[in-house]
Amino acid sequence: MNSSEEEQIYSIALTMVPGIGHIGAKRLIDGMGNAVDVFRLRKEIPERIPEVSQRVIEALDCPQAIARAEQEYEFIRKNRISCLSFYDEAYPSRLRECEDAPVVLFFKGNADLNSLHVINMVGTRNATDYGTHICASFLRDLKTLCPDVLVVSGLAYGIDIHAHREALANELSTVGVLAHGLDRIYPHVHRKTAVDMLERGGLLTEFLSGTNPDRHNFISRNRIVAGMCDATIVIESAEKGGSLITAELAEGYHRDCFAFPGRTSDEYSKGCNRLIRDNKASLLLSAEDFVQAMGWNMPTTLSEKVSVQRSLFIELSEEEQKIVAILEKLGNLQINSLVVEADIPVNKMAAILFELEMKGVIRVLAGGMYQLLN
Repeated sequence: MNSSEEEQIYSIALTMVPGIGHIGAKRLIDGMGNAVDVFRLRKEIPERIPEVSQRVIEALDCPQAIARAEQEYEFIRKNRISCLSFYDEAYPSRLRECEDAPVVLFFKGNADLNSLHVINMVGTRNATDYGTHICASFLRDLKTLCPDVLVVSGLAYGIDIHAHREALANELSTVGVLAHGLDRIYPHVHRKTAVDMLERGGLLTEFLSGTNPDRHNFISRNRIVAGMCDATIVIESAEKGGSLITAELAEGYHRDCFAFPGRTSDEYSKGCNRLIRDNKASLLLSAEDFVQAMGWNMPTTLSEKVSVQRSLFIELSEEEQKIVAILEKLGNLQINSLVVEADIPVNKMAAILFELEMKGVIRVLAGGMYQLLN
């Protein structure tokens, strides 16, 4: 067994130790350097992480968690499932910014979870003709305006499954986030779509095989849907529902949220109308509106005039020049994408971006995208 496999097994095991949770698990990994040492060097934890209680240290003496993790690793290996631990390069970097992000994710498919543009589309399980029409027309137009977008949803009845199917119909990558393990598909009637998604997208979950789609798992699933995306788009929703929870989570993660309005008398437009009324979502009418609001409609190359103007700015440091070059080459990016492209730690990146903003070199757009100024 190589060190990467061992780290994945111990990361899985850490999720099963009672009383630790997502935030506590990440603190342990940060303090000890890796998940393997959290277990093997647990007696050293008081010296390295003094705030950790003795109760947690005793809980880490948990051979059954390691045994179950080894069993799960064998399952994912046989089924060609990727195990993405928190600091793996392929782990969704946007989700990594969220405090309650899972320590481990399981993924089967071929999508880039760190695509330049990632959205989720959610809504009622009782989609009307109005809602399904919006899914179809929005993704058809979005394909033209932003052909590299990754569409995320929850594979549920209604708007979710329509979003996945319309994404596939328009040759867009689409990922379903599940509320159970990858040993099953729920609901079963969506199995064919799920299989199709493996060829152009994939299936993602934080849950081990054998996990049932219990009610509380769907709320946990929604935080992944919200956290791994640039923006949440609510198509139709009643006054209460899972899509509104996703919208609230997106707001808490400082992600953009949009909603399509509907008639005040329509039951499945009341939730969207309320989000718009309460300024928790921006009113959305078209894919063009969305792309403009996100700042995704800017050209990826800049004119010679911009380069000439930039030469008149205050002298830039080597790292600042590196960021400018990346933005000039790739277009508007969020901080997490810049961190990956420039290989600069996120805290240092934030300081560099602040300096560039103060110098008038860049500005921040909706969706937390950084754009070079003309």
